[in-house]
Amino acid sequence: MSQAVREMFDRISGGYDTLNHVLSARRDLVWRRKAVALLPRQQHRILDLCGGTGDFLIAARAAGVADSQSRVADFSFGMMVPLPQKGLPPGIQADALRLPFRDATFDAVLCGFGMRNLDDLALGTQEVWRVLKPGGTFVTLEFFQPTTIAAKVFYRGIAPIAIPFVGKAFGSSREAYDYLVRSIRRFESVQGYAGLLADQRFQNVRVKSLDFGLCYAVAGAKVE
Repeated sequence: MSQAVREMFDRISGGYDTLNHVLSARRDLVWRRKAVALLPRQQHRILDLCGGTGDFLIAARAAGVADSQSRVADFSFGMMVPLPQKGLPPGIQADALRLPFRDATFDAVLCGFGMRNLDDLALGTQEVWRVLKPGGTFVTLEFFQPTTIAAKVFYRGIAPIAIPFVGKAFGSSREAYDYLVRSIRRFESVQGYAGLLADQRFQNVRVKSLDFGLCYAVAGAKVE
């Protein structure tokens, strides 16, 4: 992830949660719950990668699948400032391409809306594989390159106008939300991403479409 992207997230961190909820009509909360449901029903030591303000880990806690050693890691320190106010331990500032954890540290890795910000997607998934324990699960929640009719209409017609406008109206950076739309349109398709996980030795890769393909949850297991 580039320095420019990190600085952008630092700048918008103050209103990030509010804008996420507004732009998604609070569907982002539902998406996280459905993504967490892809984890086995047991307690896990979870890494919330690119976890920002910790909402994905909060969803895992609410579902009873995150233990007390679960942590948030993010490239942007500013994004993690609210974590203690949300009842979470302080975050770990980390580059997703060079994670500061030993091999086989976590039972599960969650990544919500972060993989498309990585400079090297294959290296990022390799790092996830490395820090996962054998038998562990990687769950990605993401906006992928649109392939369904609903997603194409939204991301190619509505989003380029509406998302930057709403971002600016709420006092955030229009440039940051222009970047959001561009990053979705140039990212992998969900099928391409699932294929990449399979290439990186993840097995039992599952894809769950959310809201007619506006968002997807993708899960894969580390089986050795």
